[in-house]
Amino acid sequence: MGASTRSGRSVLDPSCAGITCAGAEAYGRPVSVGIVHWNGAWTWYRVEGDLDAGGPVPLVVLHGGPGGAHDYLEPVVRLAAMHSRPCVLYDQIGCGRSQHLPDAPAEFWTVELFRRELRAVLHDLGIDGRYHLLGQSWGGMLAMEHALEQPPGLRSLVIANSPASMELWMQEADRLRSLLPSDVQQLLNRHEAAGTTDSDEYEQAVMRFYERHLCRIPFPEPLLRTFDQLAEDPTVYRTMNGPSRSESSNSSRAFSRRTTDVRTRRSEEFAA
Repeated sequence: MGASTRSGRSVLDPSCAGITCAGAEAYGRPVSVGIVHWNGAWTWYRVEGDLDAGGPVPLVVLHGGPGGAHDYLEPVVRLAAMHSRPCVLYDQIGCGRSQHLPDAPAEFWTVELFRRELRAVLHDLGIDGRYHLLGQSWGGMLAMEHALEQPPGLRSLVIANSPASMELWMQEADRLRSLLPSDVQQLLNRHEAAGTTDSDEYEQAVMRFYERHLCRIPFPEPLLRTFDQLAEDPTVYRTMNGPSRSESSNSSRAFSRRTTDVRTRRSEEFAA
C-alpha cells in the first residue's frame, strides 16, 4: 500500500489513497495522508500544508453526517491554502476512507466515540497544543462537545450550520419538510410508515428536500462524492440520524437523548 511509519502513525503516498491533489498542486503545498490507530480502531486523515510548530496554527475541519465523509468540505481547505494555513481533514470512523463497522451495535455509535477519535487525531498529529477547529453540521455539534472539555490547545472555534440542540433541529426539519409539495410529503410519509426508506422512490423524494433546503445550486463534485460514499455505507448516518434529514425518526430521537443539549451544558459549566 506504499505505507511507512513516522511518529507512531502510518503515512501513505497520496497516489495510493485514491484522492486528488489538485488543490495542493495549485498552491504548491505538501500533501500527506495516513492512518491514526486509536482504541483498536483506525481513522484516515489528510494534511495539506506544513504542520511545523513554527508556522501558522493549523485548521482542523470536522465533517457532517454523522457518516458524511470529508469530501464536500474540500473547498474550505482551498480557502485556507490562500492564506498559507495548514489544514487537517479526516473521515470519521464508520465512513469514507476510515474503518467501517457495519455490524457494530447501535449503542456503539455515541458522541463520546467521536470525541475520543478527535482527541486521538489531534494527539497523533502532534497539534493538540495549538489548533483551530471548524465544524459543519454534525461536525459543529462535535466541535461544541469538544470545546466543552476546555482543551488548552484550542485557539478558536467556527460553527457552521450546526444546532446546539437536537430537539430544536428536529422541530426545524419538520417545518422545512412541511414546505415541500404535498405529493412529496405523502410519498415520504408512505415509505416511512411502510419501512421502505431504502427504495429508489424514497431516495428521489429525499433529494427533493436536499435540493430545496440543503444545496440550491447544482451539486458540486465534492458533494456528490460525499453522497456516493454515504450511499455505500449508511450505517452511522441511519443509526444516529435516521433515514434522511427530512425525517424526525425514532433513531433521531434516540440520538437526541444520547446527545446532551449543548446550551444547557454550557450554562452549567460556565456557572461553576
